[in-house]
Amino acid sequence: MKEIELPILPISVIGSYPKPKWLREAIRARAEGKIDEAHMEEAYNDAVSSVVREQELLGVDIPSDGEMRREEMVEYFAERIEGFKFFGKVRVWGNNYFRKPGIVGPLKWRGPMTVEEFKFLRSVSTSPAVKVPITGPYTIADWSYIIYYKSKEEATFEIAKIINRELKALEEAGANFVQVDEPALTTHPEEMEWAVEAINEAVRGLNIKVGLHVCYSDYRILKPYYDKLKVSQFALEFANRGFSDLEVIRGLNVELGFGVVDVHNRFVESPEAVEAAILKVLNYVKPECLYINPDCGLKLLPRKIAREKLRSIKIGTERVRKKLNEKGIIKTYLKSEVNCS
Repeated sequence: MKEIELPILPISVIGSYPKPKWLREAIRARAEGKIDEAHMEEAYNDAVSSVVREQELLGVDIPSDGEMRREEMVEYFAERIEGFKFFGKVRVWGNNYFRKPGIVGPLKWRGPMTVEEFKFLRSVSTSPAVKVPITGPYTIADWSYIIYYKSKEEATFEIAKIINRELKALEEAGANFVQVDEPALTTHPEEMEWAVEAINEAVRGLNIKVGLHVCYSDYRILKPYYDKLKVSQFALEFANRGFSDLEVIRGLNVELGFGVVDVHNRFVESPEAVEAAILKVLNYVKPECLYINPDCGLKLLPRKIAREKLRSIKIGTERVRKKLNEKGIIKTYLKSEVNCS
């Protein structure tokens, strides 16, 4: 993988971004049979173009497509992997629901699920690097009914093989940064050993940058596996917990994607608060090994609030960059192998 030069403390997003109101209306219209797939594809493309440009104007160095084509992180992949069947909606939290899938037959990769997404994102972004998020094998299995396979472990490893094929397809298409999303990873501590092995199976043989996003978790459970997970970045949330447990990242030998704004709170953090958080984490992580991002995906926020939070991230990060630039620390590189010890 060719190294890509980036400003010190690159700003990224985790993945999702609020859908424009007109896209949500188009999705409803399609469900009611009022527009066809060609019009829907145009709406998706326009939405991606819009939110990517918005991210870049707000100072995001590594944008995503905002997951405009995805409604939910497990549903999207279960719809596209052979062997899944949907059984109805379950409540996740608050008034948010998702259609819970079940594994009712042997799981098979039908072909690329995200490659066309990536190609379009790459075609409309002016940034040197973009990020493609993929839901990880453990979370897909954990949030599904296991019917066909004898155990969750067996199902997870079958999903890991499929995700590996998908990631390799993305690499072949030119992707340089993929992120495996595993919000469920630490929810069953007794399963961590084989869950980590399954994630490693999913990323095996890749020669591109691989991030692992784990949110709203007990990072004390994750910490013993820092060196066992074969990824080059951990994207973790800290704003939601008030930056109270930064000690848990001591000993992390790869990059940190540092969550500096809470995506489950409509309060907009000030640039000063973002600056203070970054200065605090620099006591634990070298600046060359630090990326800045929201805690998690922004999709549940009003678009105006998401914009304001990203604007605070940009201004707060620029203030720290200025201090680092004065010390001669100006740039970093996006690359597949990172040693931050």
